[in-house]
Amino acid sequence: MKKIAIFASGSGTNFQAIINAVHKGELQADIQLLVCDKPDAFCIKRAVKGKIPQFIFSAKEYPNKEAYEKVILNKLEDLNVEYIILAGYMRLIGQTLLRAFEGKIINIHPSLLPAFPGKDAIGQAFEAKAEVSGVTVHFVDEGMDTGPIIAQQEVEISSEETMESLEAKIHRIEHQLYPAVLQKLLTNNL
Repeated sequence: MKKIAIFASGSGTNFQAIINAVHKGELQADIQLLVCDKPDAFCIKRAVKGKIPQFIFSAKEYPNKEAYEKVILNKLEDLNVEYIILAGYMRLIGQTLLRAFEGKIINIHPSLLPAFPGKDAIGQAFEAKAEVSGVTVHFVDEGMDTGPIIAQQEVEISSEETMESLEAKIHRIEHQLYPAVLQKLLTNNL
């Protein structure tokens, strides 16, 4: 079973979907650590409830990205983490972690990349009156949502769609797709 660390910055709904999939036996992974850059993020409560250790930091307490990524890397190495799984982590991954985990950092993004990269992808699609959006699971590189695509699933946007209904549709797909893709990836079936 592969040892993984989840990186999250917010409420952690994708983190919870991964926890649930592990508990149901749908995802064969051992969650070693939650890494969170927001000390008040709700994902921390999810980790505590799931008895998952946490490393919580504030980037402004470090002189630069390399400094906090070195601390994170030491923790990941101490736990023999094999993959980093981003689940709403709102920071670009720097060279320290990219080099150490080349080809082993996975992200989920709420659009059909390359369309609508970056923050508020659902809002971008809604404002653009796109007819289709979706969810992308991809490897992480040095760019913002530019890494090689692993899987995508479309979501149609109806003319009656509200921002709230679109968010709910996207999240439902994310919570199904991400654990399923991770299972295939972590068991070499992708």
